[in-house]
Amino acid sequence: MPQSTHRGTIRLAALALLLALLAACSKPKPTARSGPAARVVSLSPSTTEALFAVGAGSALVGRSRYCDYPPEVTKLPQVGGYVDPSFEAILALRPDLVVGARGPAGSAIAEKLEARGIATYFPETESFAAIDAMILGAGERTGRAEEAKAAVAKVHAQIAAVEGAVAASPRTRVLVVFGLEPLSVAGPGSFSDEMIRRAGGTNVITEGGAYPTVGVERVLALDPDVIVNAAMMEERASERLRKDAPGWSRVRAVQTDRVATIADESVLRPGPRIGEGLGRLARALHPEAKIDLGPEAKSHVDALPDGGAR
Repeated sequence: MPQSTHRGTIRLAALALLLALLAACSKPKPTARSGPAARVVSLSPSTTEALFAVGAGSALVGRSRYCDYPPEVTKLPQVGGYVDPSFEAILALRPDLVVGARGPAGSAIAEKLEARGIATYFPETESFAAIDAMILGAGERTGRAEEAKAAVAKVHAQIAAVEGAVAASPRTRVLVVFGLEPLSVAGPGSFSDEMIRRAGGTNVITEGGAYPTVGVERVLALDPDVIVNAAMMEERASERLRKDAPGWSRVRAVQTDRVATIADESVLRPGPRIGEGLGRLARALHPEAKIDLGPEAKSHVDALPDGGAR
């Protein structure tokens, strides 16, 4: 083949490749719905509660298996959990927005959904400020911005009431337990750590990350005044944190019956009910404090004879 002909063939091939690339790049991508979302799937209890708090509960068409409040949400179809949401189940509900707390599976599922033209919202919820932003973001995306501002204002008022009620009380040294095998606790930087502080307590765990694991020997050395037992998924957790429990009998909180067992996970749920949860936690840490958040905020911490909680 003559050299000039060979060069011409190469140029034609290069031109064809360039045209193909341009065609691929210019192919319109699916676009997310403009305006307020009308069909929403929520993958976390906190975002589900936020949607109802801003008055957008009627837009919810699907939920995670853990979304249980308000009660009517349990009638909606389930699409999996935090780390194992079903992409196919979500698509079947034809959502224009999928929301959920930022977590292990958040970024992966968000990328897949956005590639299909479905908007997503996976905010952080590990602080009170982040929860404010999450509620406001839910309102903006569902056309309920003013309602969201009102919901945040209500939460702020409840928090202020709790902090005011315990302001004069001595700080209580607290350990929050999420699991016994291994012994998983609330550490610095976690949402629960901020809950402890705002409820008038001091977290005895000061290092190791937001949710570290420790040994019973470490608990003995720290000797907390109050233990908050949030290990609700472990059977007989309350029985194991008693005076006759091996390894725990010498802990001050156990000896003095200051083990507060959380009977409802909403007490430590990072959502629009944090004001109520904070009040319940504060009652466990400071039974002498007069905390009134209204009739809706009934206690979900089992009461002790001395006014504390077990």
